[in-house]
Amino acid sequence: MNQAEESKLSKPHAVCIPFPAQGHINPMLKLAKLLHIRGFHITFVNTDFNHQRLLKSRGPNSLVSLPSFRFESIPDGLPPSNEDATQDSPSLCEASKKSCLVPFRDLVTRLNNNSNFPSISCIVSDAAMSFTQQVSQELGVPNVGLWTSSACSLLAFTQYPKLVEQGYSPLKDESYLDTIIDWIPGMKGIRLKNLPSMIRARVDDPSYIIMKFVMEEIMDKIPKFSALILNTFDLLESDILQQISTKFPPINYTIGPLHQFVLNNTTQDEDLKSIGSNLWKEDTHCIEWLDTKKPNSVVYVNFGSVTVLNKEQLIEFAWGLANTKMNFLWIVRSDLVMGDSAILPYEFLVETKERGLLSGWCPQEQVLSHASIGGFLVVIVGVSGLKLIAM
Repeated sequence: MNQAEESKLSKPHAVCIPFPAQGHINPMLKLAKLLHIRGFHITFVNTDFNHQRLLKSRGPNSLVSLPSFRFESIPDGLPPSNEDATQDSPSLCEASKKSCLVPFRDLVTRLNNNSNFPSISCIVSDAAMSFTQQVSQELGVPNVGLWTSSACSLLAFTQYPKLVEQGYSPLKDESYLDTIIDWIPGMKGIRLKNLPSMIRARVDDPSYIIMKFVMEEIMDKIPKFSALILNTFDLLESDILQQISTKFPPINYTIGPLHQFVLNNTTQDEDLKSIGSNLWKEDTHCIEWLDTKKPNSVVYVNFGSVTVLNKEQLIEFAWGLANTKMNFLWIVRSDLVMGDSAILPYEFLVETKERGLLSGWCPQEQVLSHASIGGFLVVIVGVSGLKLIAM
């Protein structure tokens, strides 16, 4: 064995596995890149379904791995479905809990027995993929959990048992959504409606299944991780982080915002920079269109990767957007409308053709950092219908 081979095999080796949804894959990939920059050999594990979506959206050579940054996949246990659509979230929760442990264990065993790779040093797991804890225990390596959303949301989920006890969850009617929840340390004055919506989901709401999964597979098992990584920073959520430190693993790392650290890092090689995580094909034409607009003149509108509407909601929102008389870039996913195509009225297209652009998906970080973007409109479908959050 020559010196280069010895050096390769002496690297620390992290196996990174996100929950199989777009909003979880993105931050995990950025974390994996940061670890790679710091000298780690990376194995990034998607589900077979999302692996194929990435190949389709980014091209057949998009996952041609670097020698020290490799992609693997495992089955998710779900039946075949539309490869251009997000899988059903409640079904994903159930399937990951029941079907992913054995194939993940087999993959880790195969990796650890491969003499061409360094021995596995740790598993970096989305907090929702808690089945990985069993594998890390068997292997005798640390398992670090990644909480992909805010520290505030994590603390809110810890309050679920008390919300049930007090009769606020599951939601029975909307008359008390403005109720101030005054017992959560670090969240003075927060109202029930400002807590994560699934916390108050009705029993017959699909979000109720997700909430049960959160409590049983995440909140109960987070303390068993060797450490917990949060995609935030101390100055932003200092009071919340103080509370979290008393509830969860003894070592908590705040290393966010992950996207900013990756963008600012100049040590990446071009192959690493080219590795992306979007499950839909990016429309780069929208950047050229933004180049033609004045600074701070465009509203960017996105429903995210999971939200779905019915036809009436889509059309109502479209005309609301048209009536603002503002320039807008609107991301309309192919699977945005439940069980149907996202087709907008011809009259709307005529009305907005000079100031609006529709796109199926986009390079979001490039869009958000573009000089012409003056605002970001997040659209949420909640128990009271469409809700808009301007940012």
